[in-house]
Amino acid sequence: MTSAASQVRVRRARTSDVSAMVELMAPLVERRILLGKDLVELYGAVPEFMVAVDSNDRVIGYGAVHVMWENLGEVRTLGVSEEWLGRGVGHLLLDSIEQQARELGLTQLFCLTFEVDFFERHGFSAVSEDTQLVAAEVYAELLRSTDEGVAEFLDLARVKPNTLGNTRMVKRLS
Repeated sequence: MTSAASQVRVRRARTSDVSAMVELMAPLVERRILLGKDLVELYGAVPEFMVAVDSNDRVIGYGAVHVMWENLGEVRTLGVSEEWLGRGVGHLLLDSIEQQARELGLTQLFCLTFEVDFFERHGFSAVSEDTQLVAAEVYAELLRSTDEGVAEFLDLARVKPNTLGNTRMVKRLS
């Protein structure tokens, strides 16, 4: 298969991309690889998303960076159309997300994933249960958040049913 580099570009998502993103997410949600998101949540998160588009500007992949704290962000909802898997689209998206994270001033990225090998190839490392990723005072502040991603980052018991089988991973950005 050919590389995506010459056929695909990554750009910021637009509200008009949400329906295509939902369509691409559906099989992953059905297989419980991604948590389903309400439309209102997706529209509200459009500024966080990047999309990969083919030469016809058709959305073939998506991913977001969500700011969690001063220097900490989360890679969220990263996925690629099944017909484009294995052609570098996910790598292009993750590279763009990491660049966006740097532009936001983030120095550390977190993800919760089944795709451990993919993220390891991008410099992410698995987090052990006893690893303290943030200072105690930051942890206390993050506990106040109602954001499910923050709860997943903190590995709180209330989100464990949604995260079974996932691996918590982190990367320090240079």
